[in-house]
Amino acid sequence: MTTFPFTEASPVQFQAPLPKTSDVVIIGGGIIGVTTALFLARRNISVTLLEKGRVAAEQSSRNWGWIRQQGRDADELPIVIEAQRLWRQLAQECGEDIGLAQTGVTYLARTDKEMADFAKFLEIAEAHGVDTRLLGRSETAKLIPAMAHAFTGAMTTPSDMRAEPWVAVPALARLAVRQGVTIIESCAVRMLDVSAGRVSGVWTEQGFVATSNVLVASGAWTSLFLRAHGVSIPQLSVRTTVAATAPLPEVYAGAAADEDIAFRRRKDGGYTLAAGGSHMLYVGPDAFRHALKYLPALRANPFGTRYLPVAPHAYPDGWTTPRKWDADEQSPFERMRILNPAPEAKALRAIDTGFRKLFPQFKSVPLKASWGGMIDAMPDVVPVVDRVEAIPGVVVATGMSGHGFGIGPGMGRILSDLIQGNETGHKLQRFRQSRFSDGSPIKLGPSL
Repeated sequence: MTTFPFTEASPVQFQAPLPKTSDVVIIGGGIIGVTTALFLARRNISVTLLEKGRVAAEQSSRNWGWIRQQGRDADELPIVIEAQRLWRQLAQECGEDIGLAQTGVTYLARTDKEMADFAKFLEIAEAHGVDTRLLGRSETAKLIPAMAHAFTGAMTTPSDMRAEPWVAVPALARLAVRQGVTIIESCAVRMLDVSAGRVSGVWTEQGFVATSNVLVASGAWTSLFLRAHGVSIPQLSVRTTVAATAPLPEVYAGAAADEDIAFRRRKDGGYTLAAGGSHMLYVGPDAFRHALKYLPALRANPFGTRYLPVAPHAYPDGWTTPRKWDADEQSPFERMRILNPAPEAKALRAIDTGFRKLFPQFKSVPLKASWGGMIDAMPDVVPVVDRVEAIPGVVVATGMSGHGFGIGPGMGRILSDLIQGNETGHKLQRFRQSRFSDGSPIKLGPSL
């Protein structure tokens, strides 16, 4: 069984010369940074995207590949609806097969309480014209007839889609380059340059780039980067384990999950598998610093997170990871080019057991690859998408909480307009950075 395809030894695909100036600099080569760059370039704005490792090498390619409206926060849902339209458009424009398919997403319920939770989202979906519906026991069995378990019911959204993350995001990056974006891999941004109270450039390991606009969209590294500039965001990262099977007979063309297992049909005929609702948190300085803000989430799901006392060396919230550095010295972002956690053996066993329990016709589950990922999360399971008030000219987009791949193009289009000072077409009050410091109560997004 192989591990994840992106490592620090992977060939550099994007290696343009570092420009002296750029209208906008984007820090982070994930789905958010890539699509933001693409939409800015279409407005004839010069954009430089700087990635410390490889494009999409972290969570943007390690996710499950779901593009779902189902189960979204009410304020996220309109953005996801737009993102789905943009996914279809971009899949055609990039000219590559990214595995995009409308095959539906289904959540399976074992209890009446789970069905009641599904019904709450159904009200949100109906208000936005999304085709989500609830299924009874017999309808659920008919939808996925190969399942051994008789579920109480399900919630399904036929218009939801899937794509192959480690294919899709690099393909969109190549499209962005063709449309004028400068992308440089293996080029860490060490610090912002601030003059007269606003951003005036970025210091990278290759030199200085003058700019008046910076987007920080660096996933699990965002909080560490901004803290070095006196900006606090209560972001933590949780570790999950994912696996891909070899080709198997089709039991469901879409994606589905219950409390034990999540599975998604792949373009290559296999399945992407993960343990449902299970993740680990490495307890570091930020975990203590922001603990009170995470109490509502802990009370709502006290057994969903397991804790480890020490993060591996050089992780974003590691005990020995530097919190301060100078522009002329090596930064934490160069010490760890790619955050590449190993898959957890216990989780892989749970994945194998859970999938075979649901589909006992598979006497064994041939796993061809497995990997770990660090999901950047916020206390309310809703991202921060906002201007950084303390440093004019800086915008932050982080804490996508496992939603980033599907919502990515929608957020990219919004961020493009936010950076330009245009109307974004969506209400962003829910995503403001100040909600964690202005006395507002923590309002949890859906845990679905």
